[in-house]
This record gives sequence, C-alpha cells and structure tokens, in this order.
Amino acid sequence: MASKVSGPPRRPGGPGAGGQQDARPGRRKDPRPWRPARARRLRRGRGSLPGRHWPRHWKAIALALTAVVLAGVLAWVLLGSTLLVVRSVRVTGTGPAVSARQVLAAARVEYGQQLIRVDTGAIARRVAQLRQVQSAQVSRDWPTTLVISVLPRKPIFALPLHDGYALVDAFGVTVRDVTRPPPGLPLLAVNITSRSLRGSPAVRAAAAVLAELPQQVARRVRVVTTGGPNDVSVKLANGAVVIWGGAERGQVKASELLVLLRRHARVYDVSGIGTAVTRG
Repeated sequence: MASKVSGPPRRPGGPGAGGQQDARPGRRKDPRPWRPARARRLRRGRGSLPGRHWPRHWKAIALALTAVVLAGVLAWVLLGSTLLVVRSVRVTGTGPAVSARQVLAAARVEYGQQLIRVDTGAIARRVAQLRQVQSAQVSRDWPTTLVISVLPRKPIFALPLHDGYALVDAFGVTVRDVTRPPPGLPLLAVNITSRSLRGSPAVRAAAAVLAELPQQVARRVRVVTTGGPNDVSVKLANGAVVIWGGAERGQVKASELLVLLRRHARVYDVSGIGTAVTRG
C-alpha cells in the first residue's frame, strides 16, 4: 500500500492557493484606476488656477504706465521747464572778415527760450545775409548752448573803383572796400560794374581759371581779365599774357601752359583744343 507524504499546511493566498505571485508586503495599490480623461481634467484645473496669467498682464500695464510717465516728464523738461533753455551762444569760424559781435547782432538769439523750440534755420538765414559770410549753420549743444558756425567769404580779386578797391570773392560778392589792395591779390578787369558782380558767370569763370593755374604760375598773376564765361585771360608779373578761354579742360590747359612757358614769349594761348601756341 502506497504511502502518502504530506507537506506543511499551505497558507491561504499563498503560492498554489490561487493568490497573486507578485504581491509584496507593505505596498498598497491605488484602488482608483488611472484613466486619461482624469489626467486631462487635472491639467485643465491647474492651468486655470488664479495667478497663472494675471502677473504678466499686470506687468505689461505697469511698463506702459511707466513709459507714459517718463514721456510726460521728458516733454515737460524739454518744453515747459527752465532747465534746457538758451543761456549762451558760441560763435565759430570768425576772422578778419567778420567778427563774433557782427554774427551775434545779425542772429538775434532769444535768450531764455527752450532750446528745443529755437528756429535754427531762421537764425542761419539771418547770419548768412551778412555780406562777409558765405554760409552759416546753427546747432544745439545741450543742455543750454546754441552754436553758430560761419564760413567767411574769402576775397580772391581786387576790383579797381574810382576811390579805392573792392575785394571780391569767387561768387562776385564784395567782401569789403579798401583804399589799396593786399599784396599778392590780383586785380580783376571786367566789363560790368561792381554792383552787378554778385552771381556773375564772368566772375565765376575767372575764379575757376585762377584755381586751375599751376601754382608757380598763379603766384605771378597780376591781372585777371574776363569778358564772359569763355573769355578769360591773365597777365603775369613780367607782362606776358595767357589766353585761357573758358574754364573747361582746366588740367589739360595747365599742362600745355607749363610746356609753352619753357619758351620766352609775350602771349601764351591755350584756349583752343590741341592748338596751344605762343606769339611774340
């Protein structure tokens, strides 16, 4: 008769009794099952909590209000306060032809006016009306200074008059009248009166020719004669005459003249194209 061997008694729920093999002591299972719908509800709840979006909104409002206040303060400082007003005027570019006192008298600057409100263009136009001034520019030097920069006219000719000489610039403007011309300033001989020289094409052409002459020749010029834009000639210190013609081809004519001056002559003619000749 076979014998039957029995092992130790099995505990309920243990192995072999239908219990779960992976059950561990001390760990409890969440009885609520995790579902995706529940996770979405939790995320929506967190996103809608107060304080998530309101701080950014209020920050933008605060920045906008600060900008408005700063703009108002700046406008008041520039336009309404006495902090940035004209307290001084500085004049640059003056010299023997025009003084700072003359410029200030013509400028008629209103002291105490807000610097931002100053009409710089109007002041520049008033200063430019001085016959000794070729151009004028007005700028602001913050916080309280106005700067007037002038370019004086430079006389390059002495025009003989019945009782002296008029010093004339390249634009035909009489800078000042003198009893005798400064040394080295050539005389100007034209067929028009000094009152109609301003803006004269004949004077402009004479000035252009004088500027194109070689330096060693320009120092020897005593008289510049002009009958129009295409009729300019110069007389040198030794009595020789250079017939230049118009102001065009200045560099070419200057080179031709240097070649011609190697020969002694009374007349040097470079007015024609390719026909530079000497006479006398």
